[in-house]
Amino acid sequence: MTILDLASILGLVLCFVVVVYGILVGQDSLMVLMNFVDVPSIFITFGGAFMAVLIMSPSLKGFVENIKSFTLILKKIPSDEEDTIRIIIELSNIARKEGLLALEEAANNIDNEFMKKGVFLIVDGTDPELVKSIMETELNSIEERHASKVGFWDNFAAMGPAWGMIGTLIGLINMLQKMDDPKSIGPNMAVALVTTFYGSMLANWICIPISTKLKANTNQEIRVKEVMVEGLLSIQAGENPRVIEEKLKSFISPARRRMMQEQEGGEEIG
Repeated sequence: MTILDLASILGLVLCFVVVVYGILVGQDSLMVLMNFVDVPSIFITFGGAFMAVLIMSPSLKGFVENIKSFTLILKKIPSDEEDTIRIIIELSNIARKEGLLALEEAANNIDNEFMKKGVFLIVDGTDPELVKSIMETELNSIEERHASKVGFWDNFAAMGPAWGMIGTLIGLINMLQKMDDPKSIGPNMAVALVTTFYGSMLANWICIPISTKLKANTNQEIRVKEVMVEGLLSIQAGENPRVIEEKLKSFISPARRRMMQEQEGGEEIG
């Protein structure tokens, strides 16, 4: 079951609420919001930014996939170093008592495909250096794929304000064409500035937060998988489960180590 990331959802919603509140505070009517709605400005800013990023994309399919990556920040990543360490320790105890071949049956109960792949490589008697190379190659591939999506949103964040400024310049040019009509200067100036507003909102409300969240999610996923690699290689090397546990705990903070130790009902080795 997919778990929603409440931090991302609340952040997106509350950012919008804060901006709307800033617009409405001190105003007499909700109709003031209509001052911030201008179809040509929306078309120039969002349309221009979309098309510019489309040019940068390797393919139309890649562009669509990167757009869909927006949904990734709405889902909580089921990655937990503590749970991963516990699973590794269980596997190490099985290997120590029954041998590496006994891990094959245990692997069938593992949900994480990356860890399962590593266990099967060990069971098949693959050379440790080759196991490490295969798993690190997969880690690098994951980072590259995720970096592609992050780069997409970074590009989007750059194009939003840029096309907002283009829209502003267009609005200013149109305003200067009508300088003989003083009454039109104020409304035309407002419309010109709205495009800059749209560009800033696109970058700072949507694109930059998404890019930053995707980077954080990637770092978390990679860190958990590095725990898996280190643990599985230690099992293959025949290390003591207690030694493996202490080695893997070095991946987490002292506070989390103490919490993990308390949950296990033991005392942490200093």
